[in-house]
Amino acid sequence: MNIFRNVFISRSEELSRQTNARQKLQDTLNLFLLPSPTLKQHIAMSENVLLPRESGEYIVKNAVNVEVKPSGIQNLTKEIVEGILSKRIIVDQFIQHPLHPKSTDAHAVEWFFVVDTLNFCFWTPTDYNKYKVNGQSGYFALCAAINRALQDGLDVTNPKCYSTLSLEALQDIFRSDDGKTRIPLLEERLNCLQQVGSILLDKWQGKFENVLKSAQGSALKLLQTIAEQFPCFRDEAVYAGKRISLYKRAQVLIGDLWACFGGRGLGNFKDLHHITMFADYRVPQVLVHFGALEYSAKLMNILKADKILQNGDPMEVEIRGASIYIVEQVKDAVLKLLTDKYPEIDTSTVNSIMIDHYLWGYRRQHSTDLEYIPFHKVLSIYY
Repeated sequence: MNIFRNVFISRSEELSRQTNARQKLQDTLNLFLLPSPTLKQHIAMSENVLLPRESGEYIVKNAVNVEVKPSGIQNLTKEIVEGILSKRIIVDQFIQHPLHPKSTDAHAVEWFFVVDTLNFCFWTPTDYNKYKVNGQSGYFALCAAINRALQDGLDVTNPKCYSTLSLEALQDIFRSDDGKTRIPLLEERLNCLQQVGSILLDKWQGKFENVLKSAQGSALKLLQTIAEQFPCFRDEAVYAGKRISLYKRAQVLIGDLWACFGGRGLGNFKDLHHITMFADYRVPQVLVHFGALEYSAKLMNILKADKILQNGDPMEVEIRGASIYIVEQVKDAVLKLLTDKYPEIDTSTVNSIMIDHYLWGYRRQHSTDLEYIPFHKVLSIYY
């Protein structure tokens, strides 16, 4: 397992081994620094990108290393419907976590923007200490670190603060419980914060709330604005000759705002059907577990060998695209079943966001049971 320790502990060794991949990543992170015409050219290219739902359909149609199983989609549909009927699945289940702000908190919108700017790459190798803050791991360790910084008096939801942070200051914000383990991709997180902070200050009067209000209640318009304005959210790839989008963090941000505000006020979106599940590296384990997603022998061997895939690798794109496709199929089936057999059930909050929240929580709750299913490992700022 020395390769994993080298990836996480020695940034210089990682650079020497993955020069091309890191240069591509850095080019993406630094897009906002390029002269205006170049940035406009890049944005124009992204205008031809398939949206996440269409991307999922296209990827599954052309997939080589993954297969979608209709019987598994039926299993998931049954699981979701039973959860809704028994009220195990409710719209505010995820957002009730004590580490999340309340809708009445003045900094709620900016808090979610900062957190979802940094909401990527929490996995660690099996022989490496997990990154933890106040006993929390993964995404919730990130939340705990941001909240601790706020309690310490650091105005970390203000772009005037986080756009000028030094690496040393950010490292202190993300200090771990054991004082030794570093959050993965610390330098990339700093670049992302500096990027989005500078853009907010230059174009949006220093508030993401202004970006949110500019969408005028359209989740699709907000998704497109986030992807166009903030390059580090531009989760796209070229697959089978087409430019596709997955937009994990941008969609998470929209979902978080919707859930935080209960679909009202700043969280009122009229077209949430455009928002898909959030294609990451954990939910696919649940999809495999329920029999909805199946990997080829070649892909399974790569995952079991703990090989690190490159962001944009066709195998990685297929796993993420198939995840989107499956959850969209489940959503459609759940809505039809509830409408046909349970007309008394309010389906206004039944969407891919809610289903994703449930599947993500299911993985955490049943983490030991799902250990037999390997997850794909990627060092990426996108998820």
